[in-house]
Amino acid sequence: MESVGSIIMYLIIALSIIVFSVLTVTTRKILRSATFLLFALFATAALYFKLDYEFLGAVQIAVYAGGIVVLFVFSILLTSRPGHSSEQLASRRRITGILAALATLVVAGGALWSRCSMAFAQLPAMSNPDMKEIGATLMGTGDGQLLLPFEAISVLLLACIIGGVVVARKR
Repeated sequence: MESVGSIIMYLIIALSIIVFSVLTVTTRKILRSATFLLFALFATAALYFKLDYEFLGAVQIAVYAGGIVVLFVFSILLTSRPGHSSEQLASRRRITGILAALATLVVAGGALWSRCSMAFAQLPAMSNPDMKEIGATLMGTGDGQLLLPFEAISVLLLACIIGGVVVARKR
């Protein structure tokens, strides 16, 4: 059984992920939004560390918090004036968006509820892979290995950088 301190720490981390995620999408200043995204990603890494997934926590910090957020800030600074607020969006479909968000919440909550209600004794035992297995899976070309998606994402990121430079150069 987990200690009360561990449960409280989980609740603090989960609450910070929720708060920073909401702030990311609701703030009108784009650099603040990127900063809140960074905090949400750090909180997610803290959750990985709490679950004893040190490798995933380190990858979360290095790749997402370090690389992706820096790429976002770089593209923001290239394409817009970071000190100005964006104008408030006027949409007649706000009710449709709220209904879609509530439907998504119900579906996600139902999936989480059904997953959590399963008896944990029925789940298969999970093994903790070592670094050699992780590296072989990430950089292998066989069945179930991830070199092709990794290369596709790198080409996509390169295209985004080139697009940002082209947009910035036109100004």
